[in-house]
Amino acid sequence: MSRTNGLFALSGLLILVVLLPTTTAWAQGAEAATNSSDVAMWIACAAAFGMAIASAVCGTAQGRAVASACEGMARNPSAGGQIRGSLIIGLVLIESLAIYTLLIGLVLIFLRWPA
Repeated sequence: MSRTNGLFALSGLLILVVLLPTTTAWAQGAEAATNSSDVAMWIACAAAFGMAIASAVCGTAQGRAVASACEGMARNPSAGGQIRGSLIIGLVLIESLAIYTLLIGLVLIFLRWPA
């Protein structure tokens, strides 16, 4: 199995592990979600899972970007300045995924809409 297929299999397994317990939670009925502390707890858990997934994806993407930039600079040292500039802009855009995920998680945790 190639590395890409392994990543797809791992992400599929992760989705199953995360989504299967939610079906039993929805099957409990409306009276299970009336307690506001339960809702707050599940919002915090969802924000933590979202941040963990975003951090994993960002770390992988940044590692691949830096490896590709180093390989490009090793092949063509005269283009090092242009590659470095593109790398920094790319890393900023990749890191913005984690920052946006953190921002959304904090908004969900601390700013609750009335029920």
